[in-house]
Amino acid sequence: MTGPLSQLKVLDFTTLLPGPYATMMLADMGADVLRVEAPDRMDLTRVMPPHDGGVSTAHAYLNRGKRSLGLDLKKDGSADIIKKLVADYDVVIEQFRPGVMGRLGIGYDVLKEINPQLIYCAITGYGQTGPYRNRAGHDINYLALAGVSSHSGRRASGPPPLGIQVADVAGGSHHAVMGILAAMVHRQHSGEGQFVDISMTDAAFALNGMAGAACLGGGEEPAPESSLLNGGSFYDYYETADGRWLSVGSLEPQFCARLCEVLEIPELTSYGLSQKPAHQAELKAAIKKAVAGKTLAQWQQVMGEQDACVEPVLTVGESSRHPQMQAREMVIEVDRGDGTCQRQIGHPIKFSRTPCASRYTGKPLGADNDALLNK
Repeated sequence: MTGPLSQLKVLDFTTLLPGPYATMMLADMGADVLRVEAPDRMDLTRVMPPHDGGVSTAHAYLNRGKRSLGLDLKKDGSADIIKKLVADYDVVIEQFRPGVMGRLGIGYDVLKEINPQLIYCAITGYGQTGPYRNRAGHDINYLALAGVSSHSGRRASGPPPLGIQVADVAGGSHHAVMGILAAMVHRQHSGEGQFVDISMTDAAFALNGMAGAACLGGGEEPAPESSLLNGGSFYDYYETADGRWLSVGSLEPQFCARLCEVLEIPELTSYGLSQKPAHQAELKAAIKKAVAGKTLAQWQQVMGEQDACVEPVLTVGESSRHPQMQAREMVIEVDRGDGTCQRQIGHPIKFSRTPCASRYTGKPLGADNDALLNK
């Protein structure tokens, strides 16, 4: 087994997207991940369309490289099975509402007595504390409460429903992986395990970054199209003659000068970093008019050799075929376990000595029950 985490063993009780994405990343990096799933409460990703060979593509991707234990945690004897397993594991990761694992008899307080070095990570919408700790929510709700939605989108149309789940993945999944690995480093020095509390709303709030700094430190409440990076300047998307879109991020003077030269509006170069709304409006209008004069393919030809921070808005399929994605091995073939392979998104972290490996697509529920329970 390759990967920098090949010595790590993870017991995974998560469902849907945030937890499974996190444990997929760990599995790609070599961790031995055992997913525990109730046979009578099947994860929706197992049936979510589209399907490839009768299997949900979402499940095949999110659960690649993981073993599967079908186990109803509410049934007598299930807690004993988990207690036996956890003695041999480094990490437990779960995604239930606060207190559920405790009521099942396998909460952190119980499991840490069995394995004091255990790292126990809980991913929830609002965290283990606070008035919203037991409240239901989804990605769109976490982004809304975290203030992210308030300064995204257009003044006229409001915040957009995003095409990716930012709070779930950038918030829940990525912060869970970071928290687990940080706790692993602490354990190496101290021998101590610990509880890692991941709130997707907390993480989304932290993603405000520059807008948050402006608000909390400078007293400026962000709003749609109010800043340099959210549509308040010429840094924006522009429609082409064939109804496609071009991204323009030419903020620095040298890039703005090159853009204006190519678009034949050199007289507006100085407006690039102007703080005057009128200057930005005039520059945006000129770029909009120029971009609308050519198709996306024509702009790709024109801008292909220009170092001006201008790129086409590609579909996911187009992106998967882009030479840069191909060169970075971001589209891979993953073994289905039957001699065939499925195309999937590759792991984004590249290691020089311990490369990641995606060993197989998501397994059928309970595929490893016999090997695990009949020892």
